[in-house]
Amino acid sequence: MLRFILSFFGTIFSWITTGLFLIAVVIGGIFWMYGRDLPNHETLAQYQPPTISRIYSGEGRIIDEFARERRLYTPPAEIPDLVKQAFISAEDKNFYNHKGYDLRGMVAAAVTAARGGPLRGASTITQQVMKNFLLSSERSAERKIKELILATRLEQSLSKDEILGLYLNEIDLGVRSFGVTAAAQSYFNKSLSELAPEEAAFLAIHPKAPYSYNPAKNYEGALQRRNFVLREMYENGYLTQVAYEAARAAPIKTVQTGDYPSYRENLPPRDYFTDEIRRQLSKNFGEEEFFEGGLSIRATIDPEMQTIAAHSLQRRLEEIDRGLQVWRGTGETIDPTTLDSDAWIDALAEVRVARDITLDGKWYVGAVKEVGNQSLTVMVEDGVGEVSVPREDIKWMRGSFVDNFTRGDVVHLRRFTSGDNGTGDLIRWSLRQVPEVQGAFMAMDVQTGRVISMQGGFSYQNSVFNRATQATRQPGSSFKPFVYAAALDSGFSPASIVVDAPIEINTPQGVWRPQNASREFYGPTPLRTGIEQSRNLMTIRLAQEVGMDVVAGYAERFGVYDQMGQYLASSLGAEESTVFKMVSAYAMFANGGEKVEPTLVDRVQDRYGRTIYRHDQRVCEDCEVASLQSGVAPKIVSNRERMIDAITAYQLTSMMQGVVTRGTAAGRVNLPVPVAGKTGTTNEGKDAWFIGFTSNIVAGCYIGYDTPRAMRGASGGGFCGPVFNSFMQEAVKKYGGGKFKVPPGGHFIKIDRFSGARLSDDASGPNVVAEYFRDGEEPVFGLTYDGGFAMGSNLPLYEEAGGFVGDGMQEVQTNSGQTIKVPEKADVSTLSSGGLY
Repeated sequence: MLRFILSFFGTIFSWITTGLFLIAVVIGGIFWMYGRDLPNHETLAQYQPPTISRIYSGEGRIIDEFARERRLYTPPAEIPDLVKQAFISAEDKNFYNHKGYDLRGMVAAAVTAARGGPLRGASTITQQVMKNFLLSSERSAERKIKELILATRLEQSLSKDEILGLYLNEIDLGVRSFGVTAAAQSYFNKSLSELAPEEAAFLAIHPKAPYSYNPAKNYEGALQRRNFVLREMYENGYLTQVAYEAARAAPIKTVQTGDYPSYRENLPPRDYFTDEIRRQLSKNFGEEEFFEGGLSIRATIDPEMQTIAAHSLQRRLEEIDRGLQVWRGTGETIDPTTLDSDAWIDALAEVRVARDITLDGKWYVGAVKEVGNQSLTVMVEDGVGEVSVPREDIKWMRGSFVDNFTRGDVVHLRRFTSGDNGTGDLIRWSLRQVPEVQGAFMAMDVQTGRVISMQGGFSYQNSVFNRATQATRQPGSSFKPFVYAAALDSGFSPASIVVDAPIEINTPQGVWRPQNASREFYGPTPLRTGIEQSRNLMTIRLAQEVGMDVVAGYAERFGVYDQMGQYLASSLGAEESTVFKMVSAYAMFANGGEKVEPTLVDRVQDRYGRTIYRHDQRVCEDCEVASLQSGVAPKIVSNRERMIDAITAYQLTSMMQGVVTRGTAAGRVNLPVPVAGKTGTTNEGKDAWFIGFTSNIVAGCYIGYDTPRAMRGASGGGFCGPVFNSFMQEAVKKYGGGKFKVPPGGHFIKIDRFSGARLSDDASGPNVVAEYFRDGEEPVFGLTYDGGFAMGSNLPLYEEAGGFVGDGMQEVQTNSGQTIKVPEKADVSTLSSGGLY
């Protein structure tokens, strides 16, 4: 009997042993099969998480940030223990004791499921790291097995804190924030070290359902889950009973519930400047590095001057728009029935219109509630509520309230007050609209190329298209200085005489007969007067004389065009360029002819603080010296390429000073320091330009419709001159300015600016100007250039008296040897601005 019993139990034992062996073989086989070709877990030791790239102003303030996933990386050693303890309590309380997997947790989860309870995961933090970094999120036995294998391997490669650091920097915690540092900022506007226990516990409720516990939408669910985490922290010994009870009694306070200000309130709205930085650096470094590389970018922007630039352009565009007397509004509406309750607030918040305009005070967004004969009732967002707009506010537009508005229309308004920029007592609420006509403005340092302001349109939120860098338009007469630069470098002088007379050119499209803007002809005229009064016919003859291949070479060298066509019409600015290129090119006139590369960025550092780009490559010889004598500045040596001769640059600058004082920009630009510039207006007034500079700042403006069409009364001086003047008045106060530097190697000679005749050294009067000539090159007076174009007889040439030529003719010899009769002199009162014709 005993033998039978022993045999029975022996058999059972053999079966069990065999079964266990077979199970072990099967499990081993499964793990061996799935353990092959797994991702390399060792790469996590060199893990670089995608982090936010930030743009800083010169003062070190954050002005914008870019990221696909909003993540701020914090090294594991710098994450407070309180935060670690909250997540360990919520997700894996045995984290510091297991080897990558938690058998007790797995068994507990299986028992709960067997009893009909909710199916819950039993993944450890290590397993979650594997899932997030190396595997997919699919629910399958295969993924679980791979998780276990990789988790075991990872525990042998990294320390517990390193694994926890990976987890806490990677996880999605809702509100588009990844990692605990970004989440703390997004929910509480705090750093990790500032978090209270209840706040750390709140962050820890999100890993399993990042977007289910937003307290603004699911307060009770978030509160219940947070208190569960707090209880776990208490039971695990991380909180005292007093701390636990205090934290549990605290309400949930977050940015989303309006208890804290958002960190974004300290950031200015995104504008054209920072978006252009994104565009350029994404091209230079690649989009992945820009959006995920955690770059620290020091921008060249001057925030104060950027605001002034925006307001200067916006004010002029609004003036032009209001002159048309047409109300267009935003083109958006909301359901009128929402105005009968508070539903209009949410309806209006969903409307996408510009909310970044601060011209003369903040522009609010509202919806028309009632349309009357003498007033308009509008419901305004941002807590303003109901306001009334009086009839006198719409005197500038055609029609009445009834003609232009309907209930539910979305409109812009601002407070019209007794003070500046919305300050002082309220006089009335005033309707506003974003102009249809657009423009661009840019200003930069002439020595360093640092762009201090860039405005690419009326409002970035209205249109992200940057007209300073992306809009290619005909620069018109603002291109002419490059023709004159080529001529001055080719032996011409400011006193050289060029015939201003009709030209006929045969083209495949027919005979081209270019004209001056005045439709008049002025005969032989000095170069200075030609550029001051923007003479088209003179410019064409000059380009022909110098050679369009030479002119094109100058334009390409200065960066105005990548490849310029060698057509005479191009000498009048017929080919398209951008404000960015034109302003950059003019900077080289202002700095004496040296190459300058425009930049929106001073420096770029990687996530480790290493400088990977620095714009200014000049050498500072004295910067390593411990101290300098009082009043002595460090010596900076320029190693830049010379674009044109310094004397040529000064001669051209002097001539463009005449444009401002007595030429096509006269009366539009009035600064307390010397200033030079050039206007530009294209056919039918489709494009208006002005680009000018002082001794240290160059700025340019363009105005025109996005789809080119005629602008009534358009001229470069009239449209863009006021924008330049408004900005530069403030720029001069901040950056100063002085006389343009006279280069060595030349001397001054006084000439008559109308006839080009040499005058005595003691001559004075409105027609006298001192021109700068090169030493050793005695100017030849009286020689006239016609570009090789024949000049017809009996032409109706305009003279200084304001009538057509009768007597007072003189014979002159052209450079080709031909003798012709021309009027003796043309007075400035008979001249007019030119353009592209």
